[in-house]
Amino acid sequence: MALRIGDEAPEFTAQTTQGTINFHQWIGDGYAILFSHPKDFTPVCTTELGYMAGLKPEFDKRNCKIIGLSIDSVEDHTRWSRDIEESQGHAVNYPMIGDSDLKVAKLYDMIHPNATGEAKGRTAQDNATIRSVFIVGPDKKIKATLTYPMSTGRNFDEVLRLLDSIQLTAKHKVATPVNWKQGQDVIIVPAVSDEEARQKFPGGWKAPKPYIRTVPQPR
Repeated sequence: MALRIGDEAPEFTAQTTQGTINFHQWIGDGYAILFSHPKDFTPVCTTELGYMAGLKPEFDKRNCKIIGLSIDSVEDHTRWSRDIEESQGHAVNYPMIGDSDLKVAKLYDMIHPNATGEAKGRTAQDNATIRSVFIVGPDKKIKATLTYPMSTGRNFDEVLRLLDSIQLTAKHKVATPVNWKQGQDVIIVPAVSDEEARQKFPGGWKAPKPYIRTVPQPR
């Protein structure tokens, strides 16, 4: 069954490059990003893992952990990490889940539930659907999902922007308009009445239409 925004992120225990984790316990009281890859030693994924390592301090600032997954063993991940550091200039500084039995990929509906075979017998093409991003909140519920084809590198700057928007909504009851960036005006969500909005935003708002109420980004 497909996972949707608002569903609880499936719990699992797995071996990673930083030891055994229980996913919900590992998340703790912050946010988490789980991003998956079809196979170790693949070119697009190598660039992604290196970029995420460089971006990790930005996620740390937002109380958000990051964790990778690939349909290979922890031992293969460790060998791959050397290539990532050498070719991308950043050492992998977050855990990578070993999922050679496809357990987590199936749990998160990233691969056909009837898929079989151990990792070493499968090609990247066999695992082509495993190119997903899940943002999970402190309540362990899925806040956003993204799935890309194997040939397209994901834009992790956009994932960071998405996280900023999700956290703003959770804290201030605002939404972000098209192409929003940090520091730009935001929209008061429709669920907030004008009366409540006057209390939350005493400086008032701009309203080109009654249902579009924009205010400076709250801090």
